[in-house]
Amino acid sequence: MVQLFLNLRLTMKNETLSHGKNVFGGDLQIAGTKPVTGYYRDGFCTSGSDDRGVHVIAAVLTEDFLQFSKSRGNDLITPIPAYDFPGLKANDRWCLCASRWKEAFDAGVAPPVILDATHEKALEFATLEQLQSVK
Repeated sequence: MVQLFLNLRLTMKNETLSHGKNVFGGDLQIAGTKPVTGYYRDGFCTSGSDDRGVHVIAAVLTEDFLQFSKSRGNDLITPIPAYDFPGLKANDRWCLCASRWKEAFDAGVAPPVILDATHEKALEFATLEQLQSVK
């Protein structure tokens, strides 16, 4: 928990720190801090070799998506205090696994994407047009 807050503090203090590029080729913007999102819990949708889920799509969650994800075995709603996971609700901003977002897109329940905060790696899973199309 302490490390989480130190990471967030460092990130917010030095917003010029490079976290990669977004889907437009610009600097990746912070995706969310309430709750703190990102695979590395630093607010950014970045990924590394240890991130098997490729959590690079910044999204504004919807109830439909949360229920879809839960039905696929990934319950994002229920808090897990042991992992400092608060549980999520509609309108929370969260870094999603690119393949899960695409699966939800194909099923018609993908949440809207925050394009400036979505890592360019997302384009390996979905087209820019697909990412832009969800409102």
